[in-house]
Amino acid sequence: MSSIPSVKQELLNLIEQLPDHKIPEVVQFVNFLIYCQNQSFSLNFDQEKKPDHEVDPLAEFIGAVDQGSLAQNIDEEIYG
Repeated sequence: MSSIPSVKQELLNLIEQLPDHKIPEVVQFVNFLIYCQNQSFSLNFDQEKKPDHEVDPLAEFIGAVDQGSLAQNIDEEIYG
């Protein structure tokens, strides 16, 4: 496996080969990766903070609706 500094340098070299109008797409993608990383961390952090005795509010809803009735004739409704 390559070292992180060499991977970063390779990334910089590849970015330099792109036309200028493509650079904002790279920035947008990197921002998306950072956002996903932060969301994942945030979700994991929130789950760790919950006390063991706290119940998932959706757990009580499971089974509250008859199975199948929500999707009955759905194809007909959507596609005519």
